[in-house]
Amino acid sequence: MGENADLPAEDIRDAYKPRLIDNKVKRLLSIHGGVLITGPKWCGKSWTGMMHSKSAISMANDVSRRLAQLDPQSALSGERPRLIDEWQELPGLWDSARLKIDASRKKGLFLFTGSYLPSDKATAHSGAGRFALLKMRTMSLFEYGYSNGAVSLSGLFDGKAFETTYSSLNYSKAVRLICRGGWPDAMQMSDEDSVEIPKAYLEILYDHDSSRVDGRKRSPEKMKKIVMSIARNTATCATLRSIASDMAGKGGRGPSENTVADYLGALKRLFLLEEQSGWSPNLRSATRMRSSPKRHLTDPSLAAAAICNGPGELERDPNTAGLLFESLCYRDLCIYVADLGGEVCYYSDNSGLEVDFVIQLKDGRWGAIEAKMGTSEFEKATRNLNRLRDKMVSGGLREPSFLMILNVTGQIAIRREDGIIEAPIDCLGP
Repeated sequence: MGENADLPAEDIRDAYKPRLIDNKVKRLLSIHGGVLITGPKWCGKSWTGMMHSKSAISMANDVSRRLAQLDPQSALSGERPRLIDEWQELPGLWDSARLKIDASRKKGLFLFTGSYLPSDKATAHSGAGRFALLKMRTMSLFEYGYSNGAVSLSGLFDGKAFETTYSSLNYSKAVRLICRGGWPDAMQMSDEDSVEIPKAYLEILYDHDSSRVDGRKRSPEKMKKIVMSIARNTATCATLRSIASDMAGKGGRGPSENTVADYLGALKRLFLLEEQSGWSPNLRSATRMRSSPKRHLTDPSLAAAAICNGPGELERDPNTAGLLFESLCYRDLCIYVADLGGEVCYYSDNSGLEVDFVIQLKDGRWGAIEAKMGTSEFEKATRNLNRLRDKMVSGGLREPSFLMILNVTGQIAIRREDGIIEAPIDCLGP
């Protein structure tokens, strides 16, 4: 199966580390004819797919793909649920599976996984009503075992208390976690060895993957410069023009904005670029909110690998480390919020008020979070959170479910007398 084609099913089950997405996969297979899991390469989709399937075939395997081209129905035949790994390598299987779902009217027939989105013309039908879509990311600190999960995000929305908990995190360890990333294959590796995974990922991206999504040839050098620019501007609203200028360097000539947009589009199709939306609540006031997205690479280790030689170099650059810590927080929050049906946004308005994360649930509940590496920034974070709460409530919104300072060096997870929660990232969980 993909990179795990030679691993027997029983070995996969013994080695598998449970993921937060597992319960949702199981539930959606009981509701829909098929489930599509998308996400970046090496994030664990194949392993998760194997855990929830009874038979499998991988389109990343040349022999299997050639046989499926000759006889598509044979690729879909097998005990259900049937896993079609890396389906985008033979997009016609999507339409064939949809027709089988329509004909049988049964649930849990197929589980598709994909590491990039094929062109819009590759399939005749979107799969709406037949397939449920799940987005998978790399592993959160909680899934990895680096967070005790004492501060439950779902619990905070439900008004539940949490026990005061001590953290084992410090600045140096946090930097190592950023550089290590959430790659399943790195779980048993040392910090020194684990940083080689994102480096290898980027080399494959530059030399090969960026052209796979649509067959368009792209310059490895330009892709490398764009990824480096995104990494340098992590968690900011950098414009296409500023990215092009950043790529050019002093006195150089950068690509056009259309070229930048094309390369960013390829990164999104590869599930390597995350866009964090600006929060736009319905308020009675005339406050204007910023809506352009903040950009993050899908795992903070990719950004670290693009611009640093390792944890030592990043540790000496606290400003960059702080931005990459914000990306780490964004990754984990997105994973934890997925089961709640919520969205992780940021807030910025014309008064200069900015807050790193606003989590909005479909029922209207919301919470706000500032990500700060050091305790010296807690006072500013407190002012921002209180200003946001006062502005939202006066504008007609309900009180927030919680206000939080997510940090690295706070040493303890606690709810302060003013109600604001201080939580080290290694105490946060779903």
